[in-house]
Amino acid sequence: MQDSASKGNRNLIKGATGDWEVVIGMEVHAQVASDAKLFSGASTAFGGPPNSHVSLVDAAMPGMLPVINQVCIDQAVRTGLGLKARINLTSVFDRKNYFYPDLPQGYQISQYKSPIVGEGEVEVNADGETLKVGIERLHLEQDAGKSIHDQHPQYSYVDLNRSGVALMEIVSKPDMRSAKQAQGFVTHLRSILRYLGTCDGDMEKGNLRADVNVSVRRPGGKLGTRCEIKNVNSIRFIGQAIEAEARRQIDVIEDGGSIDQETRLFDPGKGETRSMRSKEEAHDYRYFPDPDLLPLELTQEYVDGLKTGLPELPDAKKQRFMGSYGLSAYDAGVLVAERENAEFFEAVAKDRDGKMAANWVINELFGRLNKEGLNVERSPVSAARLGAILDLIAANAISGKIAKDVFEIVWTEGGEPAAIVEKRGLKQVTDTGAIEKAVDAVIAANPDKVAQAQAKPTMLGWFVGQVMKSTDGKANPAAVNDLLRKKLGL
Repeated sequence: MQDSASKGNRNLIKGATGDWEVVIGMEVHAQVASDAKLFSGASTAFGGPPNSHVSLVDAAMPGMLPVINQVCIDQAVRTGLGLKARINLTSVFDRKNYFYPDLPQGYQISQYKSPIVGEGEVEVNADGETLKVGIERLHLEQDAGKSIHDQHPQYSYVDLNRSGVALMEIVSKPDMRSAKQAQGFVTHLRSILRYLGTCDGDMEKGNLRADVNVSVRRPGGKLGTRCEIKNVNSIRFIGQAIEAEARRQIDVIEDGGSIDQETRLFDPGKGETRSMRSKEEAHDYRYFPDPDLLPLELTQEYVDGLKTGLPELPDAKKQRFMGSYGLSAYDAGVLVAERENAEFFEAVAKDRDGKMAANWVINELFGRLNKEGLNVERSPVSAARLGAILDLIAANAISGKIAKDVFEIVWTEGGEPAAIVEKRGLKQVTDTGAIEKAVDAVIAANPDKVAQAQAKPTMLGWFVGQVMKSTDGKANPAAVNDLLRKKLGL
């Protein structure tokens, strides 16, 4: 894999004593899309009253034994396949020992030396570059509960609703060299998970969050000491946290200090990271195989069966959109970022001009949805009605300008585009005789402009605008252009 240091200076950070390179690795925690927890039948539903989704296993009652949830195994394997990763047919669950009030067992059931998924890769497009980010591993583990400190000044409370919820920890290699690359990685990873249906990617609910490992070095030099920024829960904050931490480390080193390996938290309000605790090493957790769980044995037939059921993923869909619809890489990338958006576009583009469909979906529809804070599932203009507007344009029934007016009417009032055009008299004038009369009238009223247009052909646009205005935008623009060129001798 090509080192970013060889790509020029675009990802380097200027310091007082020279250039620095930031090195970034990620540990993304993705909640498995499953109705039940990893080792119990308790609900994973969000938002229940405190401690209402807790089984005896989750609460670590004596004698309660974990039982693996098959759905969580399926989802982890499907995710591994989606990441082009090696699926390990034998994996082991370990106990990761630490003590905290929201961890009732006194250990977390996780995977250490033998994870369910091995190495893979994700191709990321960020800041005009294509970068392959290696995946080190994916392992399954339980989530902990939640400590609540702000409801009473003298007490802390524990909510175990999340205790035992299945997480996939997806560990990247330290292949990223800028905040934008890291943001692109998490964005694309989230898209893959949502296409697969293995995680809903809802960062506001904590269903996808990232631990970001940041270090700095001189370009191409020896790796520096890394600090881990814990539980960053938005794409925007990931970028801000990396930039703040990289600058902090550079300032410390340039002032003659050294970086301590530690875990830090990002404060979005102050735009800075702060120390949380010294960074633990693996031996601090005293990992050992969980005696209550046998090694997990999979068959190749089982893995192959899951592979055949995978959906078309974003990268493959992007290539197909470029090939089948003639779209640019940028437009195809925008359309496939979310599965629902891609499905909406394909419904609009079916049996129609793909480039025109993409232009309308990206510019008119997405632009309006973003302005209104909506997604395609809540769009007032359905794919069928947007397609009907494009059909009216293709049939020369309406111009592009009138089509935007029809789009606005459908958005605000509803209705079928063809009926709106008919009822409101918006149909395009294609009668060349009527258009010629309008052209003659504009020319006759502006003799001084005629001479200007003959000397400066770019004036043609002014005449086109006047004719369109006189016909309330209903004249066929191509016919207007042709007649004006002929009559003005251009």
